[in-house]
Amino acid sequence: MTHPLDRPVWSALTSERQAPLAVGAGGALRLAPGYGVFAASMDQSPQGVAAIAALDQPEGMLATVEADHTPVPPGLTVLKAAVLSQMVLVELAPAKARDIAIEPLTEADAPAMLALATLTEPGPFFDRTHRLGDFFGVKQDGRLLAMAGERLKPDGFTEVSGVCAHPDARGRGYAGALMRAVIERILARGETAFLHSYADNVGAIALYHSLGFTIRAPMQMRMLTRGDLAQGEPGA
Repeated sequence: MTHPLDRPVWSALTSERQAPLAVGAGGALRLAPGYGVFAASMDQSPQGVAAIAALDQPEGMLATVEADHTPVPPGLTVLKAAVLSQMVLVELAPAKARDIAIEPLTEADAPAMLALATLTEPGPFFDRTHRLGDFFGVKQDGRLLAMAGERLKPDGFTEVSGVCAHPDARGRGYAGALMRAVIERILARGETAFLHSYADNVGAIALYHSLGFTIRAPMQMRMLTRGDLAQGEPGA
């Protein structure tokens, strides 16, 4: 039986919590524009894969995350391809004593969140991405320095995402502290926390291990586009 996290995007887009944010037809779905560019088909049949190509792309791209290598949908080209390490929380490690003021982020923080994500590029982030779940941040004199939050929500699971810090504020332990705040909220709901990292991001993976995550599986990430910006897929 396929594990829900083998197809995290499809599992999220058909889940009780995030199905209302799914748009599409013909056996393929994507997050509603403004929330994200993640897309998936019901299965990997030629018809299912082709349905991805029919999805709207107002952002100029779509993103897929799958455990298995899948065909490129006809009419689309690969803008970027990468191997991700999917990690699942086994047990949250004991907290270290840190004097970090963490606060929940609200709709009023949305412009600052988008600006920070645009600067630091923690992953696809748009003007409504912050509405996918709870986000926490660290501010100094009203300026948002770091944040972390939630993204994909398959039934029983929640993805930790949007983890980033301004270049001026790195090395202060903000990422780990903010992730802990997000994880504690996930655990309080009786869910399992998971996340994705580029497989070659040794520093980030070491941080996630220190929090209690373990690598579950490699995942194949693709950014797909109808435009002429594609550079081809490594190894293809």
